[in-house]
Amino acid sequence: MRDPVLYPFYADISSLPGVGPKIRPLLVRLLGGERVLDLLLHLPTGWIDRRLRSSIAEAPLGEVVTLRVFVNEVKPSRGKWPSRIGVSDANDELSLVYFRAQPQWLQKTFRPGSEILVSGLLQEHEGGRQILHPDHVAPVDGSGHLPEIEPIYPLTAGVTSRMVSRFVAAALARLQPMDEWIDPHLRRERGWPGFLEALSHLHQPATFDPQLRDLSRERLAYDEALAREIAIARARMGRLRRPAPFLPRALGVERLIVEALPYRPTRAQTSAFGDVSADLASLAPMRRLIQGDVGSGKTLIAALAAAQAAAAGYLTVVMSPTEVLARQQADAYSRILAPAGFRCAAFTGRDRGAAREDLLRRVRAGDLQLLSGTQALFQSGVDLPGLGLVVIDEQHRFGVADRVRLSGKGGSPHMLVMSATPIPRTLALALHGDLDVSIVAEKPANRQDVSTAVAPDTRIDEVMAAVGRATDRGERAFWICPAVDSEEAGDASAALRCERLAGVIGQSVGLVHGRMPPAERDAALERFRSGESRALVATTVIEVGVDVPEATIIVIERAEKFGLAQLHQLRGRVGRGDKASSCLLLYHPPLSEAGRERLDILRRSNDGFEIAEADFRLRGAGDVLGLRQSGAPEFRILNLANDVRLLEIARKDAASILNGDPELAGARGRAAAHVRELFAPAIATVIADGSEEA
Repeated sequence: MRDPVLYPFYADISSLPGVGPKIRPLLVRLLGGERVLDLLLHLPTGWIDRRLRSSIAEAPLGEVVTLRVFVNEVKPSRGKWPSRIGVSDANDELSLVYFRAQPQWLQKTFRPGSEILVSGLLQEHEGGRQILHPDHVAPVDGSGHLPEIEPIYPLTAGVTSRMVSRFVAAALARLQPMDEWIDPHLRRERGWPGFLEALSHLHQPATFDPQLRDLSRERLAYDEALAREIAIARARMGRLRRPAPFLPRALGVERLIVEALPYRPTRAQTSAFGDVSADLASLAPMRRLIQGDVGSGKTLIAALAAAQAAAAGYLTVVMSPTEVLARQQADAYSRILAPAGFRCAAFTGRDRGAAREDLLRRVRAGDLQLLSGTQALFQSGVDLPGLGLVVIDEQHRFGVADRVRLSGKGGSPHMLVMSATPIPRTLALALHGDLDVSIVAEKPANRQDVSTAVAPDTRIDEVMAAVGRATDRGERAFWICPAVDSEEAGDASAALRCERLAGVIGQSVGLVHGRMPPAERDAALERFRSGESRALVATTVIEVGVDVPEATIIVIERAEKFGLAQLHQLRGRVGRGDKASSCLLLYHPPLSEAGRERLDILRRSNDGFEIAEADFRLRGAGDVLGLRQSGAPEFRILNLANDVRLLEIARKDAASILNGDPELAGARGRAAAHVRELFAPAIATVIADGSEEA
């Protein structure tokens, strides 16, 4: 049962005075919700200072000012000329200018000899001062409303700032006092106001106090962080209560696999697998992320985990975002696991009829120890008996619902998610609060760095000729374009570039993009992998998972249009063999200073974590590293660029609350349940295994 103190928050916005059938849909569109809570969390982006200025002479030009003046004369508009109202204080004059103002309104509002308050942007015009279309005009007797501090809201057509302020005032008047959920020592230390006080100050500031404004916003951001961390902690507690398959470490099998490798695992790989192996041998379902740069050897870690599961008699399923990658992964796992006698197969949408049934029969018979597949694994007719381990590759390509559906195929299997997209260390907590994290920050000795150069696309003929010479020597080259056709990318479109490059190098050139049917795309990739085509023109569809060791060159056209992390991922398509490899970033001049700095970072560094930190610093959290992809948390108030520290504090605070009151039944626990419920929409996406109740 919901506590009655929360009822006003969950009332429909139509219950507020003035929100009728015409305004309600506009508000819903603006707020992204239909509850009073959605309105209250629609915070102002800033304030306008409308406090009274001492005189016209001292009011600063170019700013919004509020002045107390006398009306001297009213000059109605004539033809194309606007209406002008002459006003003054004791020493100076000012003009108020209106275009197409109604004469009756002018006469009623501006009576010569009357004293008024006027507020608007003060400008200089022909040697004098004027306010064009003042925001507010009110009599000095207080009968008109002129706020000293006016909130600025994000708006939509048909909804004004004054309307939002009026609705918010009605909503705030309905709220009841609430118990505090923040630790009192923390609140005193940070100087935070109470929850309702913070809402009131942001929406209805009594004074122009930027410090209190910032503290109020930070207080609400912390509330959102605490709600999230409580939800994550309770989900983890629920998960730990469910038994998982017991998969003890199989040292003999592990030794067979490692000794057959053509290289020795790095210390980072060994350490990360140690974390995974310990999780698998526990009785609680593992939820671990392996985060490593391109080519850091994450597949070996997952393969050793699969071997540990297979040795205990359990099946491993590997989930990949594309059919090409699923089949490629099946081959890679087969090579690694073969010395231990374990068998792997691919399962994708291409497998139909008898082939599909044969694969599923082999799974049921225990003939296969690993199945590498795409979303075809989610199909209702796909049973996975004995599922002990789920591996999610390129986890940012999948939403939470995908993880839940796949893990639901086997009760409480262990789950290992992997990402080749390095995330700034400052953001790891924010993105992976529901996962334990192991970082693989070291590359195998056989993995080469890729030399990177930057050049203008005015040299494109020279570049294509160089690519032609390389393919004549038997090398293979990627050429990346920002879009498929000329409407989106002009002469840098993939279709035009493929045609032109084929004419220059005189060889078969493949083309791959996201609009192609999957079978056609797979066939083009296979021709490139086999060497039938020596060059491949593509969009970012090949950003992850395409492994062609013979590819030694990648040209990325209009590189300034891509994010740093995406460029780094694309660069990772080369340097996978034993030959020196290179990446050329072509930009379209002129290049801005910011663009030059971004490309220079990539030119200097092959370290994905360093690049991620730079991308975060330059662009903030909203765009960096594809955080807008599915599964990433969305916050109403919390700003990942500035508030990550709040998440760290909230995690400790949530643990403190739940350690003493796991059922949230005590006084502070009940208050904490309030904040979790208030911010529930913002935390729904972080529960990765569905163990948290709705």
